[in-house]
Amino acid sequence: MTAAGPARHLTAAPEPVVVPRVHADRATYQEWVDQHCTSYASRWDRMKNYDRFVEQWPVLQDWFDAPLRHRLLDKENCVRGQHPHGGASVIMPYLTYMSLVRGVGLDYPVLLARTFTSPFKLQARHGGLGVDAGLFDRHVARLTELGYATARAQLVWPLGRMLLHRGDPNLTALGVDDLDELRVAIDAFTARLRLDPVREFYSRAPVERPPVEVADGYLRSAIARLHAVHVLLFDLGQVDRPPTGRVTAGSWVDRLAPPEAPPKIRAVIERYLRLHLDANLDRPQTVRHARDALRRLVTWMGEAHPEMASLADLDREHAEQFLRWLGTQSNQQTGAPLSISFRRTVVTLITRFVTETAAWGWDDVPARVLFTRGDIPKIPKPLPRFIPDHELAKLMTAVEQLPNRYQRAALIVARWSGARRDEIRRLAVDCLDTYPDGHPRLRIPVGKGYAERMIPLHPQAADALQPLIDEARRQGGRRRYDPSAGREVQHIFVVRGKLLSKSLLFDMALAEACTAAGLVDSAGKATITAHRFRHTIGTQLAEGGARIQTIMAVLGHATPNMSIIYSTLSDPTVKQQYQDALDRHLGPDIALAGPAADALREHRLDPEAVSWLQTNFLKTELELGHCLRTPAEGPCECDLVLSCSKFLTTSDYAPRLRARLDMEQQLIDDATTRNWPREIERHEATKRRLEQLLHDLA
Repeated sequence: MTAAGPARHLTAAPEPVVVPRVHADRATYQEWVDQHCTSYASRWDRMKNYDRFVEQWPVLQDWFDAPLRHRLLDKENCVRGQHPHGGASVIMPYLTYMSLVRGVGLDYPVLLARTFTSPFKLQARHGGLGVDAGLFDRHVARLTELGYATARAQLVWPLGRMLLHRGDPNLTALGVDDLDELRVAIDAFTARLRLDPVREFYSRAPVERPPVEVADGYLRSAIARLHAVHVLLFDLGQVDRPPTGRVTAGSWVDRLAPPEAPPKIRAVIERYLRLHLDANLDRPQTVRHARDALRRLVTWMGEAHPEMASLADLDREHAEQFLRWLGTQSNQQTGAPLSISFRRTVVTLITRFVTETAAWGWDDVPARVLFTRGDIPKIPKPLPRFIPDHELAKLMTAVEQLPNRYQRAALIVARWSGARRDEIRRLAVDCLDTYPDGHPRLRIPVGKGYAERMIPLHPQAADALQPLIDEARRQGGRRRYDPSAGREVQHIFVVRGKLLSKSLLFDMALAEACTAAGLVDSAGKATITAHRFRHTIGTQLAEGGARIQTIMAVLGHATPNMSIIYSTLSDPTVKQQYQDALDRHLGPDIALAGPAADALREHRLDPEAVSWLQTNFLKTELELGHCLRTPAEGPCECDLVLSCSKFLTTSDYAPRLRARLDMEQQLIDDATTRNWPREIERHEATKRRLEQLLHDLA
């Protein structure tokens, strides 16, 4: 794996001395056994097993070279699942002596396949192995402080096997190479288990399990224990590479280029992305997006043009084919077509890759323009979606009931700060202090805007953060290098030595809170995302009269463009401006009447309708007034003066209304002469409506 930041200088652990694989002579082993085994029975048992093993394997190297299954059982008639494992491991005390005392390291296949008494228990029981039992106990205590409830069980398995493999009892000599070597061995052994269940003899399950099930369970358990050791050694400063967030996944930076790509393509992609990471030309998240975009391009090349061995073979025609192909792709998780914003990101990052590598004069890259600005998909610009007050109140009530204090604190801070998810996740223990008047303030780390910022914080959020800060300081965990900040930081949201993920802190927490608050859609999916807290703070600041500079400072906007948008979301402001415009157009003495008059007076029109009518009011004129239907609502097909809720008229139209009233009376007289009762009824209804409108305007 690749280090996440600059490593501190540590003295390199000495490599174990390679010792010939030969048996200890009987007298030497007998002397050691007599010195360290106080029980006559245990001394006799050890020497009996030694004699039997040497008789079966007079040349120790032959035992190392034998097939693994021949090395798992030390005597005949072993019984599956019986304690102590049917007598299958009676020679391991001698092999432990050979490794830790004589320096004959054991191979990982046998160490991973067999079960045996750990060297730590043997050291505590008999001594003589050179293992520092006191240091091991301190390691257990420290891992317990870091949040592991079963620290001893987590450490015994990996530490014991690494010592036996090295042939060296020195715990302080373990380094990152030992962690990597054990991880490789675990992966290889797990792959073998899927085909050959060599450990099934040791199982105490009443029935045999499928090999794949056994292998998957073994892998999860082994990697979790190895990760615990990594957490401990990193905290102690014994290794400099921090453990990954997920124990079963390595770092994405270890897989920059697609392995299936041709060598020339793989080399140039690896070089480009590694440069942007190592030279800090971009934030790691941006480099990861570029990696994913280039993988899309490689996937298309493999499908459409498998004969291509270099990116230099691409031309404009290929670029157009790729754009069409990208438009047909779907999201692997949802099955929905790729969003326009995602396709825009892919094309933008590939365009940047082509432009930069061509400018740098690299080989095996396109030397011509493949994409232009016109190829980047245009995206709509929706208004930010803030959380309505009634939904916010229900949600925060549910958030306060979340059992996980880290999730609870993260969402409360998001609600009151408007910070981005990754900014909250990376908060440091020194992030919280107060203004001179005692009001809390929060230091938000470097994020998308490449700058720290200090903002006021609601006391509720400060109260949620303070216990986590106290806990982090009490644990005193080792600082981690933060590539965004460019320095080592002690984070708050750390459990068991791991920086908690955004998914755990926000996505999973909101799913639980929204379900409890009833804020889910028909599919049971949460309707509120963490980013909407940010929009809510921006909207509330704008409605409260905050200046654009204040909104920029709180939300960390680099330019005022985004901050200005929040000022357009303030409904009372927009509606008042609209009403002022109407007053200027109609005059202060103009009366209003009609179904839409009340909606206009009471500011019940939605913001989109207000925005359209504000600039298109003259286009709404009818014979007897105005129709306030927006284009999105379609044309009105009813008699406007009768019942349409969008009809509005003013005193300017009173002469026309009186003329129409006179005409309706003539139509009533004509229908009476012709004895048409339905026509009489219809025109009388219109007459009454006209009389009501004139009455309202009087």
